[in-house]
Amino acid sequence: METIATPLMWGTFAAFVVVALFIDFFALNKQGAHKVSMTEAAIWSLIWVATSFVFLGIMWWEMGGLTGDAAAQALANTKALEFTTGYLVEKALAVDNIFVFLMLFTYFAVPAEYQKRVLMIGILMALVLRAGMIVVGAWLVAQFHWVLYVFGAFLVFTGFKMWLAAGQEPDLESNPALKWVRKTFTISPNYDGENFFTRLNGKRIATPLLIVVILIGIIDVVFAVDSIPAIFAITTDPFIVLTSNVFAILGLRAMYFLLAGMHEKFHLLPYGLALVLVFVGAKMLLIDVYKIPIVWSLTATASILVLTMILSILIKPKGDAHPTGAFPFDSKKTNDTDN
Repeated sequence: METIATPLMWGTFAAFVVVALFIDFFALNKQGAHKVSMTEAAIWSLIWVATSFVFLGIMWWEMGGLTGDAAAQALANTKALEFTTGYLVEKALAVDNIFVFLMLFTYFAVPAEYQKRVLMIGILMALVLRAGMIVVGAWLVAQFHWVLYVFGAFLVFTGFKMWLAAGQEPDLESNPALKWVRKTFTISPNYDGENFFTRLNGKRIATPLLIVVILIGIIDVVFAVDSIPAIFAITTDPFIVLTSNVFAILGLRAMYFLLAGMHEKFHLLPYGLALVLVFVGAKMLLIDVYKIPIVWSLTATASILVLTMILSILIKPKGDAHPTGAFPFDSKKTNDTDN
């Protein structure tokens, strides 16, 4: 599949990701286990967004957006819009991830100071998983054009399904993934710091923190199935698909702590996300009939999200839209530990 990326652009992207992950891990290890404040989350969120658009600026400049001829500048502007739209769509879909993460953390009563480590591991799993799925998706689209119609129909179906499920309290207790985890692992009735295993009565068993990490990994798979087709509705350039997706995911941990404290204010956002999925799915289904301009896609996506956020503030939710959960294990602490 054709791409606008040069070896220099691929190298720049790889350098950005490696440095970003190193800084994030360094900050994580240096701080140790602690509760992330709203101020800290807001600062890191701004840093991740700024980093994404610094990369976009470098990509645009490398393509000749400033110094190239008219054709090069037009192409650079188009790719910049594709990156921005894809980034916005993936960020928006990541909000749904965040609400599910919040549900898991609440259900398993994960202490706030341990949540950031779990999220970091979840982000790494998402990066690896999505990179692989994007490679496969790009190959499928290049080999079989009709796959775009499959992706489009799937997104429209998912959008309608998300709309119908919006506002309903998820039944985590009957979730097949949770049932499988409980059958597969012997689970400690308590946490043991940030350890994934502990000892109880001389037996090495999993702590609830490991179970949460496994469930987040499963969630990454489920959400990747939605988000990867969505980005291919914006562009089929594998470089734009991969970079916009990765940069959207990199800031997921900070965005979680930023939105976790205000999730109830945006109770209508799932409806907006459902509309976005239906829109991008319809865009993909119409690709051979009418190609919706990328500017329209960006405007429509941003407008839907902003409108639903405003309406969420103006219209109060009916009851508790999010589960308070119940810790499914004994809350006693184990003293016999094993790292």
